[in-house]
Amino acid sequence: MAGRVDALYFFLLALSVFFSVLIAGLIVYYAVKYHRKRPDAVGAAVHGGMILELTWTIVPFLITMVIFVWGASVYFAMARPPDETINIYVVGKQWMWKFQHLDGQREINELHVPVGRDVKLITTSEDVIHDLFVPAFRMKADVIPGRYVSIWFRATKPGRYHLFCAEYCGTRHSGMIGEVIVMDPAEYQTWLGGGAQEGSLASAGEKLFQDLACNTCHRPDAQGRGPVLQGLFGKTVQLQSGETMTVDEAYVRESIINPSAKVAAGFQPIMPTFQGLVTEEQLLELIEYVKSLKALPQTETR
Repeated sequence: MAGRVDALYFFLLALSVFFSVLIAGLIVYYAVKYHRKRPDAVGAAVHGGMILELTWTIVPFLITMVIFVWGASVYFAMARPPDETINIYVVGKQWMWKFQHLDGQREINELHVPVGRDVKLITTSEDVIHDLFVPAFRMKADVIPGRYVSIWFRATKPGRYHLFCAEYCGTRHSGMIGEVIVMDPAEYQTWLGGGAQEGSLASAGEKLFQDLACNTCHRPDAQGRGPVLQGLFGKTVQLQSGETMTVDEAYVRESIINPSAKVAAGFQPIMPTFQGLVTEEQLLELIEYVKSLKALPQTETR
């Protein structure tokens, strides 16, 4: 995105400089040309012309439309991650950045990614509003408590790039910094295999799912008191209120923290809240476990 953002920025800068010089130059030119030659001189009345009126109406309109369309195209490209991405969870906390890779690798204030691959960061905050900012990638997004904000990038050159928090978050805000370390794909795979083998996020979520006894209500045979989770992620479900919701990260998180907020149709609001019982990292593990559950094969009945 950096090249596209810079191109738009320099276009706006050049446009501003051009019209600033043009207007200032015309002011000086007309001030000299039409200055009062005699103390008693009176200027002649000037009547506007239709061509002039149309020119300074249509030209600025066309320029602003170019800016709008160009800016909107860059915005939508930044806001819509590609279909195939490396997903990494990010949790902001006073005063550090915690990164969790899907295969279980965990990092603090460092993020290792491969060059040339699309990377999607699914961010949330454990306490206050933070802001994830990587200047070299022209990437910046608020990290908000209780909400998942997704941003993506594709690093094009190996190296180490500064990472900042760009939202004042407390007394040690200035120390909430880190690095994005962009590596060659082979080197990245070596780094992935060299870390502590703690298991994937999904496997950790499965263990937590059982430890919290969630499997007693969410049974795959549809005989439990909660919905079947197999194949549920990404689908559209109907709620008791008649509304429909897409099962995404935010929906799963809210169903764990505040289960009575959006109850699926056909079920009772009997699920207890787990707010305060699970951390943000554990929520991500549970979400990734739900995402990993595939739909059960359909059995033929006669």
